[in-house]
Amino acid sequence: MGALVYLVGPSGSGKDSLLQAAAGELEAHGCRLVRRVITRSAEAVGEDAEAVTPERFEHLEAQGAFAMSWRANGLAYGIPAQIDTWLADGDNVVVNGSRAYLPEARRRYPNLLAVLLTVEPAILRQRLLARGRETLAEIDARLARSAHIQPAAEAEGLHMLDNSGALAITVSALLRLIAAPRS
Repeated sequence: MGALVYLVGPSGSGKDSLLQAAAGELEAHGCRLVRRVITRSAEAVGEDAEAVTPERFEHLEAQGAFAMSWRANGLAYGIPAQIDTWLADGDNVVVNGSRAYLPEARRRYPNLLAVLLTVEPAILRQRLLARGRETLAEIDARLARSAHIQPAAEAEGLHMLDNSGALAITVSALLRLIAAPRS
């Protein structure tokens, strides 16, 4: 049985950048990267996801197309059910998850490896400003929410990776974490 690696972190922490940068090495080590299904425009920059309409998402969800699905920030997110086959075949599977959905993900996949990507607040602010998706007030609200994540994450048993520096360093740290023996 493979392991589910469940990556979470605040918006702008670089989850998608990390997964894109690590893709080749992860695949070389038997990890499968999952492409999420999201009710976001196909023109959205930064994330390799399958964009669908809300109606299409509801249809897919009703048909059992998702192993996991949740709603956040006005969008719907789905992880394709194919991950269950990959896990049963012994492949490790890496997903970009939701911290709010983590308790349900742990219920469904008790041995998952939960990884929290963190970023220094000043760097996170710069990244959010550079994306240009949100107003200053929305960015400040995101920063305030993310300030409470790290202490809670330690209590929840998440493995933390700092993505404030060079992406290559974070890629190496993620690969070491995935390769480490787990009980």
